[in-house]
Amino acid sequence: MKPNQRATVYTLLERKTSQREIARLTGIDRKTVRSYHKRWLAEQSNSPGVATDPSVQITPPRPPASTRGKSPGGASLCEPHRAFIEAQLRLGRNATAIYQDLVDAHSFAGRYNSVKRFVARIRVREPEQFDRLSFLPGEEMQVDWGEGAPTRVPGTDRWRKPRLFVATLRYSRRSFRRVVWNSSQQVWAELHEQAWRYFGGSCRYVVLDNLKEGVLKPDLYEPELNPVYAATLAHYEVVADPARVRDPNRKGSVENAIGHTQATALKGKRFETIEEQNAYLEHWETKWAASRIHGSERRQVQAMFEEELPHLQSLPALPMAYFRDEQRTVCDDGCVRVAHCSYAARPAAIGTKVLLRIFEHRLEIRDLQTQALLRTHTKAERPGTVVLPMDERVFNPSRETRHILKQADAIGVDAARLCQMLFAIEGRVGQRKLWGIVHLADRYPRQMVNTACAQAIEEGVHSYRHVKAITERLVAQALAQLDAAPAAGQAEQTTPTQAHELIRNPQEYGELFAIAAATTTPQGDLFA
Repeated sequence: MKPNQRATVYTLLERKTSQREIARLTGIDRKTVRSYHKRWLAEQSNSPGVATDPSVQITPPRPPASTRGKSPGGASLCEPHRAFIEAQLRLGRNATAIYQDLVDAHSFAGRYNSVKRFVARIRVREPEQFDRLSFLPGEEMQVDWGEGAPTRVPGTDRWRKPRLFVATLRYSRRSFRRVVWNSSQQVWAELHEQAWRYFGGSCRYVVLDNLKEGVLKPDLYEPELNPVYAATLAHYEVVADPARVRDPNRKGSVENAIGHTQATALKGKRFETIEEQNAYLEHWETKWAASRIHGSERRQVQAMFEEELPHLQSLPALPMAYFRDEQRTVCDDGCVRVAHCSYAARPAAIGTKVLLRIFEHRLEIRDLQTQALLRTHTKAERPGTVVLPMDERVFNPSRETRHILKQADAIGVDAARLCQMLFAIEGRVGQRKLWGIVHLADRYPRQMVNTACAQAIEEGVHSYRHVKAITERLVAQALAQLDAAPAAGQAEQTTPTQAHELIRNPQEYGELFAIAAATTTPQGDLFA
């Protein structure tokens, strides 16, 4: 304490103020006040010529911790019960439970702290052991997500931490690092592909977490992989080895690589763009991380990587063709609909669900259960295209066909005849055109739709778009005629006439006025 505080405490002690009151008045901790109280008592007792106040009780010094809770001979009071305490510790019991049993069953006279210190001294804590695994060159790669450095979001003033992908070769500890804004099934697979091309080859198997981008259903023996990820691994002849759930030690190399990247390369840094951060990570890996001496191996990482490089698997000539999987139902015409186009699905039965694997320029129709390939089609560029051979078209009417023809009959004879002709030409696959013609009656008068169908039959153009164009033209002509009729009526009214069948003879009006005047009551009679 400062000299003024110490003088204040000594003055209060001379006035026989309690330690609690001194702590309240001065704001000094009670333990500090107690320490200075002992010091003050020692100074008073050692000062020559100072009479000791008999009312002041001098507290004897506390015995050292090594002697507390021991018998007069120096041994701990728990020593006679060592066997019992060791047996209880092997059962996993704590010091409190052991102390309570000693008091109840063995008439223990010591304190709980004595038991606690004795238990802490004899308890043997086995250190957590890990088996250090050894791997051959090019055998294993470990992957995981981390968190990158703050980066400015494009087009804004906000800063955000992107996702950091790290792939580490287990033998050499050489790593591939990339940051991305968002993750998906395809992004996860593309990062693996970039890592293998960065290393110059692929490994035998890859260890990963049970994240959804890679594993759909975790299982120790038969995990269900994401289809895109599984296809990417098969393309590069790599096997996935998902770690146990909540067992990050299985991929400790990549965990350490992520921590090393965040604590050394990215700590305290900010980047304007994500490309800038990726360029910096690649520079840092090449210049610093790869040239370091690994702690456990005592060898340079780059030297171990050069030793591992010849053992990596060669890369395929073509990159991975990415796709997305969707489920579709086979319509009654034997096709599936994709982006307003129809594709033949035989031998899949009508009404069943199939797996549709959509690539950039083609699509595959597979069995939903076995994923066996049924058909392959080139993607149509124009919406409304029907990819269906003539020998696979179905021409017998279904319930949907009868329902459409019934609605066409309600529109008119010509509409029903055109729909029947379209079905005879294209079969069930042409039902979409029939629906279009029938639904024209929901927006336009049925008579005009029927007239448009008759004109289309006469012109020999059996098309929904042609019928729609004719109907719109007829409606526009009718509206133009309605707009012209009121204008003609207004033009006729601008020329006044004196002779019309609705205009009476002026003599009739004169006679009417005379009769009315003769029969009108005089004004004086009203007040009689």
